[in-house]
Amino acid sequence: MQPVDYASSDEFVSLYREHHGWLVQMLRRRLGGGPDNAADLAHDTFERVMRSGSRAAFAEPRGFLTTVAKRLLIDQSRRRAIEQAYLETLAARAEDVVASPETQVLVIEALDAVCRMMEQLPPRVRRVFVLAQVEGLTYKEVSEALGVSVQAVQRDMVKAWQHCYGVLYA
Repeated sequence: MQPVDYASSDEFVSLYREHHGWLVQMLRRRLGGGPDNAADLAHDTFERVMRSGSRAAFAEPRGFLTTVAKRLLIDQSRRRAIEQAYLETLAARAEDVVASPETQVLVIEALDAVCRMMEQLPPRVRRVFVLAQVEGLTYKEVSEALGVSVQAVQRDMVKAWQHCYGVLYA
């Protein structure tokens, strides 16, 4: 099956023309700001639809575009939160750490990738992983904190590490 080149597709051009204005207005209402951010997000939405090659956008265009745009908003919000936390940490440790703007961007991108990877884990597995790897608790302390057996903590850690390995080396 040949992939469809949506960039030159009359169908995609029609989708864009018919729904771009509506999407920008909807995003402007949600974002409550100027038109620039809404227009950028609408552009990113159509770009993602085009790259996906999904035919669902043509069957239910507004529903599909809304779903894609909401996911982009979530990604944007998560990235801003990560960036803010990182910049606050840098400010608190200004005398210890001097990072170039390029390094800051790379660190923020890496943290964003780690967050996306962790969000794919089941909630308990994610909590076990964070308690053991970020908080530095022993498996026994994690088991007590969560009210599960040490064996359950071990199994969850194996799942977490397998997931991380699979994402990194897939």
